Amino acid sequence: MSMEQDKTGAEGGGPAGGAPPPSPPEKPAAPAKAEPPRAPRLVVSTSPHVHRDEDVPRIMRSVVYALVPGILVGLWFFGLVALQVYAIAVAGCMLLEWAFQRMLGRPNTLGDWSAVVTGLLLAMNLPAGSPWWMVVVGCLAAVVLGKGIYGGLGYNPFNPALVARVVLLISFPVQMTTWPAQGGPLTVDATTAATPLGAIREALSLGQTVPQAMAGMDVPLWKLLVGMRSGCLGEVSVVALLLGGLFLLRKGHIKWQVPLGFIATVFLFTGVAWLADPAHYANPLYHTFSGGLFLGAFFMATDMVTSPVTRKGMFIFAVGCGLITVIIRLWGGYPEGVSFAILLMNAATPLIDRYTKPRVFGAKRKLYEEAKAA
Repeated sequence: MSMEQDKTGAEGGGPAGGAPPPSPPEKPAAPAKAEPPRAPRLVVSTSPHVHRDEDVPRIMRSVVYALVPGILVGLWFFGLVALQVYAIAVAGCMLLEWAFQRMLGRPNTLGDWSAVVTGLLLAMNLPAGSPWWMVVVGCLAAVVLGKGIYGGLGYNPFNPALVARVVLLISFPVQMTTWPAQGGPLTVDATTAATPLGAIREALSLGQTVPQAMAGMDVPLWKLLVGMRSGCLGEVSVVALLLGGLFLLRKGHIKWQVPLGFIATVFLFTGVAWLADPAHYANPLYHTFSGGLFLGAFFMATDMVTSPVTRKGMFIFAVGCGLITVIIRLWGGYPEGVSFAILLMNAATPLIDRYTKPRVFGAKRKLYEEAKAA
């Protein structure tokens, strides 16, 4: 055998001219072990544990939508002067909130729509003929005194729009109690007229009876429902406000305990006074459908920040608002008391929340009572 043959045989891996030896059979791959199912992760966090697909801007926009019927009725009956008040109030609140946040180095909060809601509610609590400078002062009181100095939205103990209304009522009583008469959607200037509650109060001071005062006004209940009467821009139409309130109830943004308890309390106690002395007290339907009761009950007493969080507390809050409103209307110095009633009960909200806080599930009642009393 030559050397070339030896070399060829060596490179082939076998004897010269022969086939390579067969490779050993491969071992079958072991089946992959199935991983045991992983247990769901336990995430420990504080309540609330159930969340809704809602945030502050969405809720505020819903409030704006609910206010639209009342706004449109006010524009229809009071005309262009009402549009001016709405425009100045909304623009003023937005501008002042932006400037106040920037001055304090805080983030811009115009995107949460709370300034728009504050401006609309402020305008709805003003007479249609309010001068522009008074509206600007109201915006300053609402944004700075009502909300900004406490830290902004979520920290204010009082409703900002009502803070502004009370500040204006105390500071400028003549302008805040001068009510333009309704003249139609194109009205630029109008004569003044008394509100139904104000007319009754004036008639009583002159020695007349309530039936005599109501006969002289010629304002039946159906006009109160529709909005054909003098008053603040947003309080005149009960039907429009009721539509907006039902919309908020349907969306789940407010609870029924506050508006129902508020309105029912006013109806009940004014009814008792009317039954006792109908010559000096108006009937309960007149008290219920006139003034700012529906505006306050559905849109300001239900403020999430300044009202109680428990259902029992909401009802106590509503009854308190109703009682104070009745006391001011019947025996106070002002014919209307909704604003003062809500602000006073706003101050009592922390105390109401404290004493209506539900017992923690599983806690012993004795320990719970001791902690509550501490």
